[in-house]
Amino acid sequence: MATFSVKPSQRFQLPDWQTNSYLLSTNAERQRDASHQIRQEARILRNETNNQTIWDEHDNRTRLAERIDTVNRWKEMLDKLLTDLDAEIDTLTQMKELAEQNLQAKNLPMDVAIECLTLRESRRDIDFVRDPVETELRKEVEVIEATKKALQQKINQAFEQLCLLQEVQQQLNLDHRGKMETLEIDRGCLSLNIKAPNISLKINPARVPKGSTTLQQWDDFSQFNKNRAEAEMKSATELREAIALTIAETNNELEAQRVATEFAFRKRLQEIEKVYSELKWQEKNTLEEIAELQEDIRRLEEDLRRKILNLKLVHTRLESRTYRPSVELCRDQAQYGLTDEIHQLEATIHALKQKLAQTQDALDALNKHLARLQADIACKANSMLLDTKCLDTRRKLTVPAEKFVPEVDTFNRTTNRTLSPLKTCHLELA
Repeated sequence: MATFSVKPSQRFQLPDWQTNSYLLSTNAERQRDASHQIRQEARILRNETNNQTIWDEHDNRTRLAERIDTVNRWKEMLDKLLTDLDAEIDTLTQMKELAEQNLQAKNLPMDVAIECLTLRESRRDIDFVRDPVETELRKEVEVIEATKKALQQKINQAFEQLCLLQEVQQQLNLDHRGKMETLEIDRGCLSLNIKAPNISLKINPARVPKGSTTLQQWDDFSQFNKNRAEAEMKSATELREAIALTIAETNNELEAQRVATEFAFRKRLQEIEKVYSELKWQEKNTLEEIAELQEDIRRLEEDLRRKILNLKLVHTRLESRTYRPSVELCRDQAQYGLTDEIHQLEATIHALKQKLAQTQDALDALNKHLARLQADIACKANSMLLDTKCLDTRRKLTVPAEKFVPEVDTFNRTTNRTLSPLKTCHLELA
């Protein structure tokens, strides 16, 4: 027979059971209300945070894009500045090389002027004079030295300006590289999204890196580089214009002085040729006079010998008549005539000897003066030859070096070709 056993446990009362059911039901409703509230708040928070995140990401993407545009504009400006700077450096370098070529070209006029001065040191005697030609040559040397000094000064300025331009170019290249790296980084940042495989959490990403600058400092840095580059290029342009002006002015001054010097040469040559012609005419007349005087001396000497023979004849007659015998030794008309003839002949011989001495003195004076004339003619011929050589040497200033052929020989040579009258005269005098 089965038996009923009672479980030994605490027994609750019916009110307790009812209360518990009520509490469970009430708590369930309250928990559901709280959960509903939390769900609503969570939805609101999700919407707000999603919107905030989307807008924040959009705003920052916009800021990144704007920053990229700003940096890119600076980069493009730097590109243009670097291009202009490269062109300016090349142009200034070419202008500097042109100035150096002009400076080098001044060596030839200087050598020619010094050579002309040296050649003219070979003038002799009275022709060794400080004439307008020497004055113009010395002035030409001074002009060449002044032009070389002015060109050298411009070359030095161009070198210094090129150093400044290269320094600015280096600074712009550094700034340009920074802009390029920044653009690469920012464009990489702009291309990222939440699905990008290379995104991750970083340690303290909001920290301020050491060496950071403000936006104003960044803008001032690039603006300073831009302003400095523009200022240096402006200075380079002004310097190029100054160099071109200096080259033109120095060439004009040198050309004007060359024309003045060669005009002085031609004028001096004309003066010397005029004096040379006058001296040759005087030499010709003097030689003719000497020839006539020598002929007259010969005739005087012949007359003097004849008069001496006549005197001997008279002396012999008178001496012979002294031997007439006794009364025949009378002083007759023949005796008086012979005596008068002796006196007349002695006076004639004395006069002839005096005139002969005067004529010989005149001949000596003519010969001495002829020697002086011929010496001066030789000086004039030498001076004309030297100045002609100088003018021929100065042709180097207008004739290209590869086409220059001296028209005047440096040394006198025996040739089969026809010599100029000046050379012929010079060889005759030599």
